[in-house]
Amino acid sequence: MKISEYISKDVKALTLKSTIGEAKKLFNELTFSHIPIIKKKQLVGSILESDVRTVEDNDLMLKEFKYLFDDFHVGIDNNWMEILKKFSASETNILPVLSKDNLYLGYYELTDVLHFFNDTPLLNKEGFFLVIEKSAKDYSFSEVSQIVESNDAKLIGIFISGYKNDLVRITLKISSEEINEIIQSFRRYDYHLLTEHKEDLLLEELKSRSEYLQKYLNM
Repeated sequence: MKISEYISKDVKALTLKSTIGEAKKLFNELTFSHIPIIKKKQLVGSILESDVRTVEDNDLMLKEFKYLFDDFHVGIDNNWMEILKKFSASETNILPVLSKDNLYLGYYELTDVLHFFNDTPLLNKEGFFLVIEKSAKDYSFSEVSQIVESNDAKLIGIFISGYKNDLVRITLKISSEEINEIIQSFRRYDYHLLTEHKEDLLLEELKSRSEYLQKYLNM
């Protein structure tokens, strides 16, 4: 399943002519931190529930409060890791999605994206995580893949998880029973091992970057 299949349109976006009272009523019915606001299918921003609650006059229109609008969204082509990062950076549990023409398509809910994340082979397929580091000018994905596969192992996932000075950090998920042989092979190729094979460093990095997400999972 593609992440884009999780785009929801169950809740209609507000408009600039929507009133504060309408926004409050919608927040009363939902657990969203924000609600998107559109004008002629164009996203103009999202408004935070706590900001809406500070306005006493329920008859005022949202167009009077553009200064309260938050500007965050993702595109239809963004992958699940980019989406998860945007959730964390925006401190929200709802994320507007735009088409290639910048038209409002709907939104992602945080819980749906986390469920998708949990269902990826990167997490649910048997294997172990390994984090390695090498000079940015000396590493290559083809070399990393060759080292793994030369030890009769399968590479489930690989991505750049960080840069530090001139060093690049690479996170791998590998399916193999011969972890020690793989570790020794990387060392022979001058890769620095940052984790022991029993440590799931990918999950730790994601959790430390977005700890606030957990409160939504516990609702």
